[in-house]
Amino acid sequence: MINLVIMARCLKSFDNDHHAEKNNFLQGVVTVPARRALENKKIDSLEKLSYFSENEIMQLHGFGKNTMKKLKNYMQEQRVSFKKN
Repeated sequence: MINLVIMARCLKSFDNDHHAEKNNFLQGVVTVPARRALENKKIDSLEKLSYFSENEIMQLHGFGKNTMKKLKNYMQEQRVSFKKN
């Protein structure tokens, strides 16, 4: 019985670690709803983000002026830009 409890804790810990790695794109840069919207569009890197225009990203849930400003500043620091319209 004790072995089952230990195994369950290990599996739960592994699952949480894997989930955290998957969702860390732009963590601390934009809000969770904005990150989730990007994830739903399969945008999980700055390279993929650069294939979209600013207007296309602004249409996603969670993106407003403030979030876009933070994202553009971060992208500029990383020397990445949105696709031109």
